[in-house]
Amino acid sequence: MPEICRFFGIVISMFHKDHNPPHFHARYGSYKISIDILDFSILSGYLPPRALGLVMEWASLHKDELLKNWEAAEQEIPLIKIEPLK
Repeated sequence: MPEICRFFGIVISMFHKDHNPPHFHARYGSYKISIDILDFSILSGYLPPRALGLVMEWASLHKDELLKNWEAAEQEIPLIKIEPLK
């Protein structure tokens, strides 16, 4: 699973040729979550509230880049790294 960003111990990644809807995965310690890119709804998993807030803030800043990466993942071409939350 290609990593596209890492910040504050959170790892953001996407699978190539993954199922719809467009989404990304986040890991924080032993926690994992999948989040829809279009409306930021949680598809599966759990993150502690503070980590989830950071992920949602980051995702809202980078929605266009996430969608471009989703398109690249569908075509199995390399994904771009996205700037971390600072």
